[in-house]
Amino acid sequence: MSGDESSGGLPETAAEHTGPTEEAATERMVAGRARKGMFGVTGSGDTSGYGGLRVPAYVPPEAERPYGGWFDEVADELFEGMKRRGIPDSAVLRITVDRGEITFYVDREHLVEICRTFRDEPALRFELCSSLSGVDYGPEVPQRLHSVCHLTSLTYRRRIRVEVAVDVADPHVPSVVDVYPTADFQEREAWDMYGIVYDDHPALTRILMPDDWDGHPQRKDYPLGGIPVEYKGAEVPPPDQRRSYT
Repeated sequence: MSGDESSGGLPETAAEHTGPTEEAATERMVAGRARKGMFGVTGSGDTSGYGGLRVPAYVPPEAERPYGGWFDEVADELFEGMKRRGIPDSAVLRITVDRGEITFYVDREHLVEICRTFRDEPALRFELCSSLSGVDYGPEVPQRLHSVCHLTSLTYRRRIRVEVAVDVADPHVPSVVDVYPTADFQEREAWDMYGIVYDDHPALTRILMPDDWDGHPQRKDYPLGGIPVEYKGAEVPPPDQRRSYT
């Protein structure tokens, strides 16, 4: 289905639906951060030789029609399905196409229904959540925590990403386990490592760390210090306490 009048007046570009302006979306949705050093270590911790590495932040721009290939068909069918379910167009905050992948950034309040639309619409049929992961872009980035659903259509052999961004102060994202049961353990891992709270998850407990562990180890501001290890009478200190060779 195309985005012309026969499709019910669907938006011709991502910026034309009733979501935020491009400036507002860019301000709210940051998907990159500048990197300094191989592991972000300063002082005496980085012995890799990459201490001088500088990588600027990269944020994929909002895509415009035509997206290319089957991406336009999926976007059109999504908005048509959302309309039938009473989901506003503004629930899709922005759409990006980068490195051959299409990503739908959505409002968390409508995440579950949008996932159900992707699963149940006959022209979409994204029946499988093949992966769900967390991302932390660091303290300097607004809405630094991202929850990313990787959806696969076994019917049409297609893959897309559905992404939600939240702040550390309010890290709540609705669980999609009711729609995609495979997300159960993966949401637990994202909670364990990043502290993203999946509301209405059937059993949101730690899965990698002990139940009484303090903090979330894959957050960018989590301390590097580790547990000293004894090796043949010698002690290997945590990474941030090792000497520098430069």
